[in-house]
Amino acid sequence: MKLWFQQNRALATLLIAFGICALFAGILLYWRWATWSDARQTFDQAAAEKSRLDRLDPFPNDANYRKLQGYLDRYNTALDKFKDELKKEIVPAPPLAPNEFQSRLRQATVATLNRAQTNSVKLPDKFQLGFDEFAMALPETAAAPLLGQELSQIQMLINILLDAKVDSVTSFRRAPLPEEHAASPTPAPSPVAGRIAVPSKTATPPPALLKRNIVDLTFRATPAAARKVLNEIVNSSGQFFIVRTARCMCTMKRTRARHAKEPENQLPLNPRPSRAQPCR
Repeated sequence: MKLWFQQNRALATLLIAFGICALFAGILLYWRWATWSDARQTFDQAAAEKSRLDRLDPFPNDANYRKLQGYLDRYNTALDKFKDELKKEIVPAPPLAPNEFQSRLRQATVATLNRAQTNSVKLPDKFQLGFDEFAMALPETAAAPLLGQELSQIQMLINILLDAKVDSVTSFRRAPLPEEHAASPTPAPSPVAGRIAVPSKTATPPPALLKRNIVDLTFRATPAAARKVLNEIVNSSGQFFIVRTARCMCTMKRTRARHAKEPENQLPLNPRPSRAQPCR
């Protein structure tokens, strides 16, 4: 064999190189086959799990169904209880005629003006609790009960400011209700020959439990009175109020500027230093 390799060096070298390449090819082929076997096994397991899930019954068993029904019953009970609590925190809206609402508006305006005069609170000129357009004109019949409800709510809000003895109420604006202005009826389409008009059936949405009424007011007060107003609004009983936006402006800068312009030889009216009271 050694003599043959010496006599045929080129052929021997070619055979050795071919053997080495065949060995590497076998190793590479075995490695890729092992990887393919693992992937195929994973795929078979996933396909078997999918087939098992497809054959399962999607409905829960009796024990889980009874447990779910118990959860739903407790949730509905808690939700009904919460709705009842919310109804207690809303001023009722009894039936009210337009002339009765206008009479109540005048009585509420007079009572508010007298209360403001007693507590030394300045109100805007011709203050009508935000119902300026209804001071001389009657509202729509359908909107009168809702306006009466909002009148009671606004009167409660204004009484909070008056009882806190703020310095003044500089502005008060009420967002009009959608029911105040009756919508114009939609004209019915003219019938076309050969066609029969069929009324469309639309689902009636359930009545809303709470409706938002927006008021925007500006007042001047001391820090103590302003804190009292905000606390009374948040903790009010009988009506559910939410303070969406509160903006505070301090007027002490004008006082400092005025004292800065005073001559040095002039003593201030209050020689004791003032301390800022923290808001709580």
